[in-house]
Amino acid sequence: MIPAVRTTCPYCGVGCGVLARRTDGSVLSAAAETEIAGDPQHPANFGSLCSKGAALGDTMGLDERLLYPQLYGQRASWDEALTRVAQHFSDVIQRHGPDAVALYVSGQLLTEDYYVANKLMKGFVGSANIDTNSRLCMASAVAGHRRAFGGDLVPGCYEDLTLADLIVITGSNMAWCHPILFRRIVAEKERRPDLAIVVIDPRRTPTAEIADLHLPVRSGSDVLLFNGLLTWLRRQGLTNTGFVTAHTAGASAALDVAEASAPDLQSVARACGIDVQRIEQFYRLFADNERVITAFSQGVNQSSAGTDKVNSIINCHLLTGRIGRPGMGPFSLTGQPNAMGGREVGGMANMLAAHMDLDNPAHRARVQTFWGSPGIASRPGLKAVDLFEAVHAGRIKAIWIMATNPVVSLPDADRVRSALQKCDFVVVSDCVARTDTTTLAHVLLPAAAWGEKEGTVTNSERRISRQRAFQPLPGEARPDWWIIAQVAQRMGFAKEFDYSTPAQIFDEHARLSTLENAGTRGFDIGGLAGLSAQEYENLEPVQWPLPRRGHGGTQRLFEDGRFQHPDGKARFIPTAPLGPGSKADEDFPFILNTGRIRDQWHTMTRTSRSPRLNEHFPEPFVDLHALDALSLAVKEGELARVTTARGSMVVRVRTSGEMTRGSVFAPIHWSAENTSQGRAGALVSAIVDPISGEPEFKHTPARVEPFPVEWHGFILSRAPLSIADVTWWTVVRGKGFFRYELAGREIPHDWASWMRRRLGALDASSDYLDYHDAAAGSYRAAHVVKESLAACLFISRRPDLPERGWLAGLFEREALSAAERVGLLAGRPPGAREDAGPLVCSCFGVGRNTLCRTIAQHALTDTRQVGARLRAGTNCGSCLPEIRALLAESDRAECPTPAGARYADTV
Repeated sequence: MIPAVRTTCPYCGVGCGVLARRTDGSVLSAAAETEIAGDPQHPANFGSLCSKGAALGDTMGLDERLLYPQLYGQRASWDEALTRVAQHFSDVIQRHGPDAVALYVSGQLLTEDYYVANKLMKGFVGSANIDTNSRLCMASAVAGHRRAFGGDLVPGCYEDLTLADLIVITGSNMAWCHPILFRRIVAEKERRPDLAIVVIDPRRTPTAEIADLHLPVRSGSDVLLFNGLLTWLRRQGLTNTGFVTAHTAGASAALDVAEASAPDLQSVARACGIDVQRIEQFYRLFADNERVITAFSQGVNQSSAGTDKVNSIINCHLLTGRIGRPGMGPFSLTGQPNAMGGREVGGMANMLAAHMDLDNPAHRARVQTFWGSPGIASRPGLKAVDLFEAVHAGRIKAIWIMATNPVVSLPDADRVRSALQKCDFVVVSDCVARTDTTTLAHVLLPAAAWGEKEGTVTNSERRISRQRAFQPLPGEARPDWWIIAQVAQRMGFAKEFDYSTPAQIFDEHARLSTLENAGTRGFDIGGLAGLSAQEYENLEPVQWPLPRRGHGGTQRLFEDGRFQHPDGKARFIPTAPLGPGSKADEDFPFILNTGRIRDQWHTMTRTSRSPRLNEHFPEPFVDLHALDALSLAVKEGELARVTTARGSMVVRVRTSGEMTRGSVFAPIHWSAENTSQGRAGALVSAIVDPISGEPEFKHTPARVEPFPVEWHGFILSRAPLSIADVTWWTVVRGKGFFRYELAGREIPHDWASWMRRRLGALDASSDYLDYHDAAAGSYRAAHVVKESLAACLFISRRPDLPERGWLAGLFEREALSAAERVGLLAGRPPGAREDAGPLVCSCFGVGRNTLCRTIAQHALTDTRQVGARLRAGTNCGSCLPEIRALLAESDRAECPTPAGARYADTV
């Protein structure tokens, strides 16, 4: 057996270490299976992995990969493609100036990739029109850090989560979005029950299940809540006067603004929509616990007032001096695996490399000299939303998009699609052949995927880790840094981009970080400059700053009370609450909040390749309060249309109990590649924070209405089918099959012909079995080839169709038994066979029905007992809130079966 390769997970900003092993004994075999495990030596996760990380091995196949360069839809050589990109960009720059071209990059890039892209654009093209999809999730945190601390600096570390006496989790469903960190908090809470946890979120998410206090604040009221806390702390005499005097500036102005907006508990309670007693309880918990961590993420950042939200949090920590010491401080939970690395190299439109300032002439001169560039960008470029608006207006005439899918992920996504359709020249580097964005590209460049790339990433606690290749580059795929450097060379910059390894790039990055630094910039990795190739290969996870060899890294910042502003003092920032950028009205009475679900990532181009990750939520949905659903006449399990001023989508209705009245939630992951009408980005308005440029994904006025259909159905098929003519559809991958969920407004005259048309010609070795009850409006069919199931179809007037789990299992059988054939047409498992039900635990494949039966049969009362019998909840722990809910249900009645998952009652 070959040894495992130590690498880093490509999902969230926790930055978990991964052990990856090729199981066929040869790292050169592209068809080998991949065995994935957590790295017990990595300090971010100590061997644990979440459901997504544990399923990485499912995502390694080469089907759906982009393997060869393409020019205008035709395969081309690398030389042809690279030369075309270089010539077109050079021609546009010559005719229209450097600001007529742009790069849009991604937190999926490695630091070395990011560095080369930023160097090319800012130093050699001479424009700062390079921005990143990190603008969509972390830009407000960056802006808040820079205003308060003088640099984009995260003060704390993961260990602080286990040292705190109070953890405030705000704007983060950590249980699903950062599950390994959440699991660490859960373990500490079990060890230390007096650890207090406050969750601030309009939704009662799975994270709130461990909270001592949940505050479902009104959307957009975060600044007022923390302004109220700031005012209350001062009135209680809890100002750390010594710290404020010696190490901060601007307290008086910030306190005056806070006082004016939140003069008393009653006004805060009214504005936030929370009982005054609960507001006071939160404030007293903050006051009574010296060691306080406030962990925040997209729910804070993704707002038209996101930067002020960040600073209102930081203000409270500065007033009490709770920063720079163990177990305390504001803690930004990064969304992507290398959003931090991208910020280190200046990958945003308003930043310069190595945490230097684009608007500082001395910094620009320093970087230009170091790079040996002919000129350097002298003003900020266009941030993401404005950048694509400039594409739409024709001011940007050539754009290169790397490792991201903006036609799905950006707000007002239909306008982004229109912009790219109008653009003269669109280049996309990606590892996936077909996405909503690649279909609009004039040039496609096949990039290396996770498992094939060499480089570094930086996680939320400033820890740099190596990402290592453990499989060969397939087809003609190449690393992103190589692609960018080759284009740069063809643009006339051969000497400055003569890289042959990522180690060379990292060394240049490290040397720039320490150049004329002397402690003036927090980001300094001079201790990693000059690494040999073997030292780079063996690099262990380490936290910056580490300014010299042998330093060992820095766990916490600001321990000496010195910040990065020229006078060494942190800044209080006045934060007047402005409210969200748009408000609900008669036409759009609900507030749409968009975000992530547990088992999918971004636009699903990687996670949707894993059958087990597709089982938890196989369809896009809208979640709303049960009373709102009742008043709107939309029912759990049926379809509804969600409409905003920007667009609409049709999705499944869910009433989870997480939502407050007047608010709805929809996941961001679905694209035109896997659903007919489920792109949440198309609904979000392009309102942004005026400082950070981050869009307001959490607050879009919307309306919800029934979407009536004549029939519901699903198809499971080994081969992909053509279903574009169906009114509504979604598709995900199962184990050995594709799962299509369908609904229609027109009933076919002949269901058998309708299905046969999709299957194509049936040969003599196949059987087509069907059953039709016209009166009941049900139709069932199975296509059997050489005794094994090739496809099955179930249609009903209602969404209460058979459970999919037992049907999925039939695709693993070489031959169907007679009883299983009967079961197919009956719509239920044959005999006493039990169905596992909808997936709850992705790590160990445990379904809802299995959990309910085991809980009832053995009278289980807590999650540890469930874990002992089924292993469910014993790995990443992100399913524990659902298991607790089932345990609670078992105390009252039989576990409920979700709508759309019951057996059909007509035979």
